Amino acid sequence: MTKKVRTRSVAAALFLASTLVFAAPAAADDYRSDEAGNPLRIVAYILHPVGVVLDYVIFRPAHWLFSHEPLKTLVGHTDH
Repeated sequence: MTKKVRTRSVAAALFLASTLVFAAPAAADDYRSDEAGNPLRIVAYILHPVGVVLDYVIFRPAHWLFSHEPLKTLVGHTDH
């Protein structure tokens, strides 16, 4: 067994072990009828997908663009 294959095998075993140790069952939120009919919740159900699309189509590309020189200096972008 070569060193490269052994390293990959160890990495795969560690990944599998960490996945099994830290995995938790997924569960949906409980349905609450007192919140589900709230008019603001209904608006949120409609607007949330719009916000996600705007985030991926406009805001993330704009952030990427303005986080590189020379625009980074021009707009005053700082790294966190």
